[in-house]
Amino acid sequence: MASLRDIRKRIRSVRNTQQITKAMKMVAAAKLRKAQDAILSARPYAQMLDHIISEVVGRAEWVAHPLLVARPFKKVELVVITSDRGLAGGFNSNVLRRALRFFYDQQATYSKIDISTIGRKGHDFFRRRKIAVRKDFAGLYSRMDYRAAADIAGEFAADFASGEVDGILLFYNEFVSAISQRVTMVQLLPLRSPEPPARPPPVDFKYEPDVASVLGKLAPQAVVIRFYRALLGSVASEHGARMSAMEKATSNASEMVDRLTLFYNRTRQAVITKELMEIVSGAEALK
Repeated sequence: MASLRDIRKRIRSVRNTQQITKAMKMVAAAKLRKAQDAILSARPYAQMLDHIISEVVGRAEWVAHPLLVARPFKKVELVVITSDRGLAGGFNSNVLRRALRFFYDQQATYSKIDISTIGRKGHDFFRRRKIAVRKDFAGLYSRMDYRAAADIAGEFAADFASGEVDGILLFYNEFVSAISQRVTMVQLLPLRSPEPPARPPPVDFKYEPDVASVLGKLAPQAVVIRFYRALLGSVASEHGARMSAMEKATSNASEMVDRLTLFYNRTRQAVITKELMEIVSGAEALK
């Protein structure tokens, strides 16, 4: 049976852990609020950009941009977005299982499937399974901003335009709410333009310098903003998942402290009872 000292040490250890998980929950909640603000700030620009591309494509169907041209998928690249740290419940494992299942199930469909990772957890996951990673964008979260996302998205766009890949798919956790994240697979390239208006107005735009140049500027921006929004959604999902995980851990630690305290009191009572019985027995033996 555990001694009273061992039980007290364990109670202290669990209480210290509880303080850490509570602090981590508060930090995650603060970061989640900031990440939510970033998502809301990027949404109007993304929606207006999609609307403009829809209008331009609807009026100038004869103009084809390389990023909008779909071709048969033979060489596909999977971009798996995870986090650099754990302690976030099933945040990383859910998206990694989805990407791994797609990788094995679709090997007969495509001639080549490459994998690129964003986040240390994803890179380590595929390395342990001896699956080659084409490129790991390490350290992105420490410097994550629109410019960093634009550089990576530009690299993906260049690979697609040159014909190195026929399609690029993103696997990430889409942010739904502070307590809910949804594993999502979306097609980044070729760029799927929004549905054009059913009845475009009879008056067309005036393009400067021309419609091809305008679309050539808008299409790469659309790729960047969609990739950037996926990163923002993944970051917000990570903070939400960590906040929920730390809240559960704090609650479990509180329950464990209560159980250990009850066990400590029962053990202490048993020790006291045993000592009293020894004293009484000794007194009876001296008579």
